Amino acid sequence: MNDIKEMYRLSGVSSDVYEFGLKIEEELAERFKNIDVTAEYNQMKVIGAMQKNKVAENHFNTSTGYGYNDDGRDTLELVYADIFHTEAALVRPQITCGTHALYTALASVLRPGDELLSPAGGPYDTLEEVIGIRQSKGSLAEYGISYRQVDLLSDGGFDYDKIREAVNGRTKMVTIQRSKGYASRPTFSVEDIGRLIAFVKSIKPDVVCMVDNCYGEFVDIIEPSDVGADMVVGSLIKNPGGGLAPCGGYIAGRKDLIELAAYRLLSPGLGKEVGASLGVNRSFYQGLFLAPMVTAGALKGAVFAANIFERLGYKVIPDGNAKRHDIIQAVELKNPKALEAFCLGIQNAAPVDSFLTPLPWDMPGYESQVIMAAGAFISGSSIELSADGPLREPYTVFFQGGLTWYHAKLGILKALQALIDAGEIDINCLK
Repeated sequence: MNDIKEMYRLSGVSSDVYEFGLKIEEELAERFKNIDVTAEYNQMKVIGAMQKNKVAENHFNTSTGYGYNDDGRDTLELVYADIFHTEAALVRPQITCGTHALYTALASVLRPGDELLSPAGGPYDTLEEVIGIRQSKGSLAEYGISYRQVDLLSDGGFDYDKIREAVNGRTKMVTIQRSKGYASRPTFSVEDIGRLIAFVKSIKPDVVCMVDNCYGEFVDIIEPSDVGADMVVGSLIKNPGGGLAPCGGYIAGRKDLIELAAYRLLSPGLGKEVGASLGVNRSFYQGLFLAPMVTAGALKGAVFAANIFERLGYKVIPDGNAKRHDIIQAVELKNPKALEAFCLGIQNAAPVDSFLTPLPWDMPGYESQVIMAAGAFISGSSIELSADGPLREPYTVFFQGGLTWYHAKLGILKALQALIDAGEIDINCLK
């Protein structure tokens, strides 16, 4: 044990910070055991889907040009469909990020004159320009697609009365964001999402319900597609890529809707038949295989962070005892100096670019300046250890990722150490 403590000291973590973290970790033993049980279940689910679809070494081959007859790509999409219990899936490196995947899904279903409804409050910052809440060229609003939202109740629950009033004849699609984004609200459980979908469909059965599943995959043993979602959407540089996918995204759901998404992403008339895999098939398969265990490590880090900072008096979302529905942990730091110190600690814990200092900048798609700490093997990969937040009150940092639990642990302890070094936390509070 002393040898491990010395390794942390050499990494810049003081004895007091290490001992404080060790005490919290020991208290979380039962929570961590339950996370491992979920990971084991999901590992079996992934292996079962790969075996059912007879994944073979030749599926790791690449394709170029049009990508016709790419059996590895097509089989991977069957694997995703089986994991999410859907009729079909679209899994492509041509999807650049989660926002792109969401736009593809929205634009594939909605037509001029249709209305998009968000019954769960405002969307993530980058979707504001996609929808047209903030003016942007090419937004859905420019194509005559209207938008309506129903804000959440003060306790973070759904306002079912207002939702009933909002659904109308033009409501073609409902979008539900599972994770909190940069909002100070709870992440929705899969069960809560299922109840919301059932309610909306009881009013208008033909409405298409899409769930932004980013940061939520493999956190539970069920996914939104198991409780009525017509489309589930995510990024491969988050949970399902397992830290190995270098790019890409997925859309899984009803076969007719996935066909529309393929036409929007690629081309009408061509759809899923084209799209070269460009050598990423092996990484997509292997990352998916590792994803349940990688997600478990990130979850342990999130629970650890919640309990560390809650014990020190910070408001954390979710709280230290809450059941987890995604890998993101929010901590309200109250001032920009503390936000920058936290991110510096995370950056200093990174295996890549650990010597850099993260600074706020005008990040594309965001209304406020954003500070982002991420020393990652894959640029922008938020299943890897990272922390970020907008420069606005209450100066909340959003911590996520860690390809291993041990790296997540180091990042949290380094963030705590950075806050102490910056004078934001009195070291005597650790006693």
